[in-house]
Amino acid sequence: MLPTVRVLVVDDYAPWMNFVSVALETAPQFQVVGQAIDGLTALQKVVELNPDLVVLDIGLPDISGIRVAQQIRDMAPNIRILFLSENTAPNIVRAALCTGAQGYVVKSSAARELLPALDALLLDCYFVSAAANHFGPGDGPLFSRLSDA
Repeated sequence: MLPTVRVLVVDDYAPWMNFVSVALETAPQFQVVGQAIDGLTALQKVVELNPDLVVLDIGLPDISGIRVAQQIRDMAPNIRILFLSENTAPNIVRAALCTGAQGYVVKSSAARELLPALDALLLDCYFVSAAANHFGPGDGPLFSRLSDA
């Protein structure tokens, strides 16, 4: 039996956050341990609940989800982060993934890609929705080793 993965869901639109939580609860390996509607609450809940994984929107009302992810990585580098956003701009997707997040799912693709993305993260793989994957050979590496920086 696989261990239960404790998940924190962060989104400022409550109906969407509830949709994601219900979708996760249908998979037996996931347990939603908390929800947050803004970045500061998300950071507090990370400390309080110690989730294994955070599903994180970028467009939060107080601070950007990208900044939240950076702070989560500083506080708890072992927490996996999956961005779930409507934004597909290449610079935003790149910035989100460069925080150390392992995945990026576009909300319009979430019904079919959310659970496969989470499965990929649990296998220590990366997942980027096709709608957000604008990176080609001319764009340079999306991820680079620290020695390349």
